[in-house]
Amino acid sequence: MIIEKQEDVTTAVLSELERAPDARFREIMTAFVRHMHDLAREVRLTEEELRAAAGYVVQLGKHTTDNHNEAVLIAGSLGLSSLVCLINNGDNGQTDTDANLLGPFWRLHSPATANGGSIVRSPTPGPALFVKAWFKDTAGRPVAGAEVDIWQSSPEGFYENQDPTQADMNLRGKLITDAEGHIAFRSVKPAGYPVPISGPVGDLLRAQGRHNMRPAHLHFLASKDKFKTLISQIYVNDDPHLESDVQFGVTRHLIGNYVRHEGRPPAPDVEGPWYTLEHSFVMEAGVSQLPRAPISGKASGDRPKLPVLERRG
Repeated sequence: MIIEKQEDVTTAVLSELERAPDARFREIMTAFVRHMHDLAREVRLTEEELRAAAGYVVQLGKHTTDNHNEAVLIAGSLGLSSLVCLINNGDNGQTDTDANLLGPFWRLHSPATANGGSIVRSPTPGPALFVKAWFKDTAGRPVAGAEVDIWQSSPEGFYENQDPTQADMNLRGKLITDAEGHIAFRSVKPAGYPVPISGPVGDLLRAQGRHNMRPAHLHFLASKDKFKTLISQIYVNDDPHLESDVQFGVTRHLIGNYVRHEGRPPAPDVEGPWYTLEHSFVMEAGVSQLPRAPISGKASGDRPKLPVLERRG
């Protein structure tokens, strides 16, 4: 198609997309092109701004490594990850759901952990945490034999893949639900942490006057045949950043009841205050399919410095 006026560009691109044999690809790309072109018209995007945007996309790739995924990080920081999660779970966005963000730190092949065992694999200071969780179907029946991946940050705010001082796979584990759909494990109380801001995500947050903090949470990923893989986070109820999570992930339903205890501990090596968490998860019927792991490796060298941005206003 020969372009006679600017409106013809959109018509030409959409016409070519009609050739795509995959109907879902055609649907998504048609909507993407239409909205993208409308955006350019609405804001009267300049050539310089388009070049800057292209450079921004290039930087996303350059800042993604085997132990850090900048693309996943920016999808969360724009609220896209949370939105997509909520419209695809909880009866297609109609009800509360245990589904939540995968995040950029999940790794494959977490170590097998016995029910009731510990996921602490190297010296990790912090209050002990004892977790009990139940997995049920939508009718309230226990889901036995589900694989449940657990991962979390340390009380200093580092996932093990970011932190060369932690053992490989520290604060990660994989448990199997028993006949009651139950798992239990020991860990340490996680801390909130700043997301990395050395790349494009940092530029985005600074431009908006936002902080870069995530509230403390535990990750769960449960999978079993004939169930949709459940990806979840349970947030610590006293974290100061619940209302302003940089990744927009906190839902009311997933604020957990982390209970502080004093006195006689449940294990002889526990000193000082300790915590418990109990939560029941609901798994929806569907296809069991693991997501693609955002990272595959572990950092080496010195422990990174993670600066904290202040929130304006």
